[in-house]
Amino acid sequence: MGTPQAPSSVPLAGFRAKRLGREIAAAAVVSLLALAGLSGSLEPLAVVAPARAQAAERIVAAGGVVTEVLYALGQQDKVVGVDTTSQWPPEALKEKKSVGYVRALSAEGVLSLKPSQIIAVEGAGPPDALALLRESGTPITMIPEALSPEAVVGKIAAIGKAAGVAEPAQQLAAAVKGRFQELDKLRSGLPGQKRVLFVLSLQNGRTMVGGRATTADAIIALAGGVNAASAVEGFKPMTDEAIITAAPDVILMMRHSSAHNAGPDELFAMPAFSQTPAAKQKALIRMDGLYLLGFGPRTPNAARDLMAELYPDAKIAQLSAAK
Repeated sequence: MGTPQAPSSVPLAGFRAKRLGREIAAAAVVSLLALAGLSGSLEPLAVVAPARAQAAERIVAAGGVVTEVLYALGQQDKVVGVDTTSQWPPEALKEKKSVGYVRALSAEGVLSLKPSQIIAVEGAGPPDALALLRESGTPITMIPEALSPEAVVGKIAAIGKAAGVAEPAQQLAAAVKGRFQELDKLRSGLPGQKRVLFVLSLQNGRTMVGGRATTADAIIALAGGVNAASAVEGFKPMTDEAIITAAPDVILMMRHSSAHNAGPDELFAMPAFSQTPAAKQKALIRMDGLYLLGFGPRTPNAARDLMAELYPDAKIAQLSAAK
């Protein structure tokens, strides 16, 4: 995970100076156009314009799915900054400057990278930081965080369009759509539906779970399971009694986080889990967090892999459309 860079000071006076600079530049272009018209040739401008456009491509990606899509489209050279949720591909946080956590961005830190645009997931913030970024004149494209297969396909297309690579993005979106269609066929052939409880964290005797309208709820459904925490909405604490009543067949957790490191023996020794059907088989599945919950190009594959873990006897096939 990258180390946040110390933000440089970008006063509002600087924003006004940048606006003045743009106005002067625009006036200069008009003058050049006039001169070119008098001379009957626009060739010099044709040479200058592409160079200016190329130099202006500096994208700050705020949101793991934004970074993942830009890299999948081969646009990593345009990216100058990423947030700390941009953990795929792994080199993103190593190669690019970190602008902090997606919901706690520093406007000055972002602007210190001199971005030509910002592509951010819905929910990025805080609002004051976004307001300052808009005040600076930097274009911001917000990407909806909806969780359906159609929404994932739409996200890919929107990110590609914002980055100026709409056609390759449409091709990637079509490939991902094909994987979702294959996943539908695999799901229709399952023998039944297992009850899955997604546990976000176990801290201070409190079990935080993923209820309705969460990424966890959506990926469980895509994998052919039933969310055992459907009685709650969002990521909420769940009492021991409620967990026992929910009767999960499988516990699902993220991998690689200090807050989520309980092993099967430790987990199923806890009162809340020892009396569940999952305890009989010590049925605990761990998966990488961004892969599982990122809802980007890899989501059909993540759902397929979860399905294979949930239903080992079903011999779940690989997605043939996967690259």
